[in-house]
Amino acid sequence: MIGEGVIEMKELTVDAVVGNIETITDFVNAELELLDCPLKIQIQIDVAIDELFGNIAHYAYGHIKGKATVQIAFDEAERTVTLTFIDSGTPFDPLKKADPDTTLSAKERRIGGLGIFLVKKTMDHMEYRYQDGHNILSIMKKLG
Repeated sequence: MIGEGVIEMKELTVDAVVGNIETITDFVNAELELLDCPLKIQIQIDVAIDELFGNIAHYAYGHIKGKATVQIAFDEAERTVTLTFIDSGTPFDPLKKADPDTTLSAKERRIGGLGIFLVKKTMDHMEYRYQDGHNILSIMKKLG
C-alpha cells in the first residue's frame, strides 16, 4: 500500500480549476526541492500534476464549483514521494480506462486517455479508491 512508512505529509486544498495547476505544481515542487529530487523526476511529477489535476478541474464537478486537495508525502526509508489527489466530484477511476493503442497513428486513435497512460508509464505505482464520497488517486515515484 502507498504511504505506509510516511515521515511527513503536507496538503493543500484549492478550487478545482485549471488556473490552480500552477499553484499545486509550485506547492509540490517546493517540497521536492527540499528532498533534492532529481530534475528528471520532478518534470515527470509536474506532468502528472498537470494531467491529474487538470482532469479533476475539467471533469470532476461538471458545471458546479468544487474543491480538490493534493497531499504530498515522503517515505525516507524507501526514498519515495507519494502524491494523493482528493476530490468529491463524480466517481471516476482513471486506472480502469483502457490504455490507448499507441501502435495506431494519431489520426487513427480515439481522443483521450493519452495523459493518464503517460502518468501510468512514468510513475512507479498508482492506486485509486472511492471512499466516503471522495475520489482518492495516489501516485508514487522513487527518488533514486
